[in-house]
Amino acid sequence: LAMSLATSTTSLPSGLAVLTTFPDVLIIPEIIFGGLVWILVASSMVQSPILQGWVMFVSVFCFIMSTTLLCLYICGVHGGSSSWVTLDAICQGIAALFYLSAAVLEAYFTYFTSFLSTNPVIRTIYQENIAAVVFAFVATLVYVIHKVFSLRRWKSS
Repeated sequence: LAMSLATSTTSLPSGLAVLTTFPDVLIIPEIIFGGLVWILVASSMVQSPILQGWVMFVSVFCFIMSTTLLCLYICGVHGGSSSWVTLDAICQGIAALFYLSAAVLEAYFTYFTSFLSTNPVIRTIYQENIAAVVFAFVATLVYVIHKVFSLRRWKSS
């Protein structure tokens, strides 16, 4: 199974070819890392509902968006239309921007929680939030890489 580059194709793959075509294969790590952020933020005790509410919204929204796009691409709903290439580039751009903001806010929140980490309960929350920050930045990186290659595909279509 050879991965084909986005620059060699101007349309989205359909069927199981989605899982062997770069950057479309990045949807799988997006779902995995986004789900981990979602789980970690949901399991920690909310100290700052506004900050963590945004992180939770972003992780759930992007998880659902990526899962939906993956299912639609596998089913071949796009039918090779170039408008779906534009939609893919827009979705990846929005997700990358949202995840960057969520990762920065989660890091900001975690930094201030570190001052209270002498309490064992707060220490557990702190450790969960550190993991959420790491996975949020990894998800951001994956979405940015996907966005760059989606924009390259969009430009060549």
